[in-house]
Amino acid sequence: MKISLITVVYNGENYLQECFNSVRAQTYADIEYIVIDGGSTDRTLEIIQENRSTIDYFVSEKDKGLYDALNKGIRKATGEVVGILNADDLFAGADVLAAVAKTFINRPEIDGLYGDLNYIHPTAHHIIRTWKSKQHVYADLKKGWMPAHPTLYLKRSLFKKKGDYFLDLGTAADYELVLRYFYTHKIEAVYMPVLMVNMRTGGISNSSFRSRIAAFVDDYKALKRNSVSYPLFVVMRKKLSKLSQF
Repeated sequence: MKISLITVVYNGENYLQECFNSVRAQTYADIEYIVIDGGSTDRTLEIIQENRSTIDYFVSEKDKGLYDALNKGIRKATGEVVGILNADDLFAGADVLAAVAKTFINRPEIDGLYGDLNYIHPTAHHIIRTWKSKQHVYADLKKGWMPAHPTLYLKRSLFKKKGDYFLDLGTAADYELVLRYFYTHKIEAVYMPVLMVNMRTGGISNSSFRSRIAAFVDDYKALKRNSVSYPLFVVMRKKLSKLSQF
């Protein structure tokens, strides 16, 4: 089973090599690695060129942001399953993609899977938060639950049938896709109890008070778009649920 793995990057010289190293360390061989660069002006392109033997497809051009770049990667993907690894994140172990492939092979009826994630300090690598997930049920989505997006692996056919990331919802584009797939279309996805990704803290949606407010509003819009009842209550529960991760 071929897994298409997408890394999106823009001026990511600080951590990109560590990301590439963790991909290269994977024991699973049938990986199609796609790197989409947004027109970086630092050493990112040099680092990419130094790692071209690991990369199957690469393009560098201006885009409309993270989710536009992800959509580009999805459209270039040829694997049965698609996943992402952010440019400043790391796989938590060498067997993560082997576990992903094994789960899809053993459970051919599923549409997707997700697992656990640690938030780590950008340089010291110590754990700041732990996102331990669970096997979801439909009602969980109405309580603000969502899987950790960097651990989400989906069959590529889903993107063709149910659409990719919408670009009008800011940083909530991943939440909207989860709601659309899990809540509106009720795909069959399973929880894989594996620590999959070490994610550095400091994401765009948490960079300032203004960005947090914007993220709250966009989450609300994503819930409304997917006809989730009591969207204000749900988005508040979604934000409060993060407290349990510390």
